[in-house]
Amino acid sequence: MTTLDQLARGQTARVVAVRGHDAIAVRLLEMGLIEGEPVAALGAAPLGDPLEFEVCGYRLSLRKAEAQRVEVAPSS
Repeated sequence: MTTLDQLARGQTARVVAVRGHDAIAVRLLEMGLIEGEPVAALGAAPLGDPLEFEVCGYRLSLRKAEAQRVEVAPSS
């Protein structure tokens, strides 16, 4: 399964699941990373971390470790 951190800049996908049952997983869901939600990769900081995405009409920055917890299905 592809994870959010593996999306290339400009690539879009749909959220399939968020891994885990801890506070970080809950926070990711609260930020709009829910099943079926479209998400687009916008870019990364110069050293590759954090990553920037567009979800629910706003920009979201996530650490790579957080983005690895979000399973996605790339859009065609």
